[in-house]
Amino acid sequence: MKYLIYCFFALIIVSCKEKLPEIKPTVVTEKMPHDSDDPAIWVNKQNPELSIIFGTDKDEVNGGVYAFNLDGKIIHEKSLTNISYPNNVDIEYDFAVTDSTKTDIMVFTEREKNQIRVYSVPDMVPLGEFKVFEDETDIALKRPMGVSLYKNPESGDISIILSRKFGPTKGYLYQYDLFSDSLGIKINLLRKFGTFSGQKEIEAIAVDDALGYVYYADEGVGIRKYYANPKKGDEELALFGAEDFGRDIEGIAIAAYEGDKGYIIVSDQQDHTFNFYKRSDNTFVKKLNLGTLETDGCDVTTKALGSKFPNGLFVSMNDEQNFMFHSLDSLKLK
Repeated sequence: MKYLIYCFFALIIVSCKEKLPEIKPTVVTEKMPHDSDDPAIWVNKQNPELSIIFGTDKDEVNGGVYAFNLDGKIIHEKSLTNISYPNNVDIEYDFAVTDSTKTDIMVFTEREKNQIRVYSVPDMVPLGEFKVFEDETDIALKRPMGVSLYKNPESGDISIILSRKFGPTKGYLYQYDLFSDSLGIKINLLRKFGTFSGQKEIEAIAVDDALGYVYYADEGVGIRKYYANPKKGDEELALFGAEDFGRDIEGIAIAAYEGDKGYIIVSDQQDHTFNFYKRSDNTFVKKLNLGTLETDGCDVTTKALGSKFPNGLFVSMNDEQNFMFHSLDSLKLK
């Protein structure tokens, strides 16, 4: 009898999921050669229609970080190849290379070389390669996966928050200061933080610069929230969302509007959907089906990017070697 009741409710759940309407993408990108994983949006402030979406393509020998225009076409001259398993990528603005020179930057993890790479954007000049998790004696604990950049709104300092393929139950994430001095660009370890359940892994990280929070997906148990500024301490502020996911909790993106308005958008990977939480208090709002398969990474901007994306853009990885672009208008966030 219990089995029949279980089956009945399981059928109801499946039926409800099937009825969730699909929101068609505005653009589907060209395919990459190997295994798409994580996107990052660079907004061209001078000419938004020339903004670029970068996406990682995982391969141990000839991985890449591919650049796409807003029509989803690969920009070959701004794409990087021959990378050893690029995992995740992020963008930040106005990094001080010298006292008088600033540039936007892209940072991505190169898992098979236990390092991160930093490039200027949009000219794609390499700014440095940096080994990470160096104090670990076990090579398995040195392999970086997730990356997110935090820009302190008061000081303008930029730091890099990294997760890895394997890690301990305490101090799974490392945060590095990224800075430039007379000897060049360097990183410096600021802290180790972040609880891990021990289930699955931690990959997805997203930082809310304006509100000062970092979120990451402890894939088997929920979304964890901490202060992004190390000076505010390492106390866990929240753990939420566990009941809203089928299995793996994956990519995270933050759609920020004025004040504390906006959404934390998280991929429910095996359900092929996305969950939306209020930026203000992390309460659940809705689930959307955007037509993607097995989404790992996602990114979002609320900036206007021309006629196709007049109120912003949401980008999600699709498990067919490509990415999907959705106009924020289609997601009805406001």
